[in-house]
Order: sequence, then structure tokens, then C-alpha cells
Amino acid sequence: MSERSTIEWTDATWNPTTGCDKISPGCAHCYAERFAERWRGVEGHPYERGFDLQQRPERLGIPLTWKKPLRVFVNSMSDLMHEGVSDDFVLQVFETMRRAHWHRFQLLTKRPERLLRISQLVKPWPENVWTGVSIETSAWVWRADWLRQVPAAVRFLSCEPLLGPLLNLSLEDIHWVIVGGESGAGCRPMNSEWVRQLRDRCVAEGVPFFFKQWGGLQKKRAGRELDGRAWDQLPLPQMRQSCLL
Repeated sequence: MSERSTIEWTDATWNPTTGCDKISPGCAHCYAERFAERWRGVEGHPYERGFDLQQRPERLGIPLTWKKPLRVFVNSMSDLMHEGVSDDFVLQVFETMRRAHWHRFQLLTKRPERLLRISQLVKPWPENVWTGVSIETSAWVWRADWLRQVPAAVRFLSCEPLLGPLLNLSLEDIHWVIVGGESGAGCRPMNSEWVRQLRDRCVAEGVPFFFKQWGGLQKKRAGRELDGRAWDQLPLPQMRQSCLL
């Protein structure tokens, strides 16, 4: 739980749940699992139970204590839409986000079917809750189809780790695209042309584009410039903005 984050596209992280299960190729080298399992069995540590799924009711009110407006990534160490998280607890998380209206919450999931079902329980959908899905290869672009049905002011895609070209991905009703390569032990390579294809489509269609990193074993050395510049575009709710080369 942190009011500060090193993730380039957010300001803070908030983990009302922790732990998850692998469901697609992007999960293979999960950084959250790797971190949490280091502490399994350490009595009194927040990750004493490693990466086992846990609801953390004691953390529900934390964003209400942060008075400065922040972009808050919800569950950097979990997936709120995991089937093991109760509907009641998910709705409590949404109530906190609704009350903390001065923040912009960034909710990311690999489970868009449940996301859509939850959206039918959360009415109206809070304007300050941005909602996204992870897409790592063309086999998972269907997640965006479910996302498009969620009535969020900002719907975004996290293409990280990008493991292949996404030529069949539609950007219709998508307000932001984040792209990044995998880092750490066992990281899989990302082809620069996959990144450029997405960047060029975003530019052509007026979708803000954010390039997070090239990744690799030494991600800081690899940097995050694409064709000589950083791409740090952010979305504007309910509209597209001009994205110029």
C-alpha cells in the first residue's frame, strides 16, 4: 500500500485485495507474485501468506486520507475482478472510490466478463473511475470488446507485456493505450515494430498513447524513448485529443 508509485502512468497504488492466479500468457512472470512470495511465512509481514488471494477490509478507507488529488492504480498486487473477491467487497471498494471523488482511480483487469457484470451493479458508474483491460497478444483482444460495454468515462488498454503484434485490435471507444515490454528474470522480447504499429494507429485515430518501457533485464538502461522521444500522453474523459508526431 503506497501513496507513491514508481509506475510511470500513475501517482499512487492502493491494494484493497492482494494475490491472484495466472490466467493468460502475460501472467507468466508476474512481478507482484515474485515480490509477494519472497515474504511467505514471515510472521507479521503483509505478505505472510505470499500471493494467496486476500480481501483487505482494513485498507478500504486509505484513499480518503490522501488529500492531494492523485491518479491511483487500484490493485497493483491483485485483480479486483478475481472470482474469489466477493461482490459485496467489490462494491465497498467502489463506494470508497465514489467518496474519494478528487482522485482518478485506474482499475485494470484481465477478467472483463466480471467487470461488465459489476458495472450493472454499480450505477451510476463513478466518473473518476477509469477502467482498463490487459491485452498481451492478439488472442486476447476480445477483452476490449467487453470493456467497450462498460460505461466508464475513460476506457484504456494496457498492452504490457506486449508479446506479439495486435493487428486485429480495434480502438473504437478506447480512450487511452499503454504499451510496455516485460522486464526482470525470464523476460520475453518485444519487437519495436509491434510498438510502432500501435503508436501509429493511436496517432491516426486520436487515441492518447503512453509508452512505459522497453523492458529487458536492465530496463533503466533500455529506457522508454520511442523514435527519439517519450510518449506520455494521458486521456481526457469522454473525448479524444490531438496526438501529433
